[in-house]
Amino acid sequence: MDNGFFKNIEKKTGVNMQDIFDLANSLQNANFKDEKTVRNVIKRVSQIANKPVSRDLEDQIVKTIIKDGKSLDFNTISKMMNNKK
Repeated sequence: MDNGFFKNIEKKTGVNMQDIFDLANSLQNANFKDEKTVRNVIKRVSQIANKPVSRDLEDQIVKTIIKDGKSLDFNTISKMMNNKK
């Protein structure tokens, strides 16, 4: 894909694509059964999305990922953040 494509995404979303690529690379070998790892990923996604996550919501996301067996990806965390009022 050309660089213009990613620049358009950055303009529309306000999210730096390099941050997304760095996050994706860090997720490849991450242990998603480890609470500390999951919390770090949630905090990183929160920073990238510029959307604060309360401690209660972070706890809920961690529980969902570790205990309920949901996969950890940007979309899962984003949906949970958007559904919490």
